[in-house]
Amino acid sequence: MAGRGTGPDFVEALARGLDVLTCFDDLHREMTLAEVAAATDLARPTARRLLLTLAELGYVRVADGRFALTPAVLRLGSAYASSLGLWEMARPHLEELVAQTHESSSMSQLDGSDIVYVARVAVPKIIALRVDIGTRFPAVVASQGKVLLAALSPEELDRVLAEPTRSGVAAPPVDRTALGEELAVVRERGWALADEELARGIRSVAVPVRDGGGEVRAAMNVTVHAAETSVATLTEEYLPLLVQAAGRVADDWAAWHSRPQVELHP
Repeated sequence: MAGRGTGPDFVEALARGLDVLTCFDDLHREMTLAEVAAATDLARPTARRLLLTLAELGYVRVADGRFALTPAVLRLGSAYASSLGLWEMARPHLEELVAQTHESSSMSQLDGSDIVYVARVAVPKIIALRVDIGTRFPAVVASQGKVLLAALSPEELDRVLAEPTRSGVAAPPVDRTALGEELAVVRERGWALADEELARGIRSVAVPVRDGGGEVRAAMNVTVHAAETSVATLTEEYLPLLVQAAGRVADDWAAWHSRPQVELHP
């Protein structure tokens, strides 16, 4: 079992769920309820509830009374792993952009129907929402989300929109026709605007960050306080700087991924 915390904010149920996930390994790829309960030192009713919850979330499958992990568990680490090189390359360009605009800038990637922040340089301003690396928001109400959704095929977009948000922020009902029209505009002009859609007082503009093959892999934005910065300032003054910064990140990212791979043999 995982080590137990002692802080007042420690969530025992989450720790137990992680115990269940980590009790599977290469020697125990499939386990019965009794085996999971024994391996995690949990009561069988508790283990059963956790397994069925994980199954409903898509992390566990069950067949003939035996439980096994699904490939969905890879998502728990893939966002972190894929953003390692990205953050190191993005940081100087984000910092330069923030120095030019005196506004916060972030990068996000798509995970289901949410965006997940993978890089951020903030300025000390009071805004309605706290944002850190790992923060999630519904993609449909965020400028970065619109950029990432616009890069999807119609089939991929339908699949993504069918997934419920895991951000903890209520996502508004989606008018599929109106959204499709908005995303078509985003694709054509190359940037997206969110004007107090995510939260009152928050305005942002975002552009795509592409890999060496031209595929959209992330989005990058500038966020401002709506009472201080107009849409005109955001799109006419900050957007060109954002496009340049995103282009530099894309160039560095492409160079990093095309670096020679050297295999060392003992």
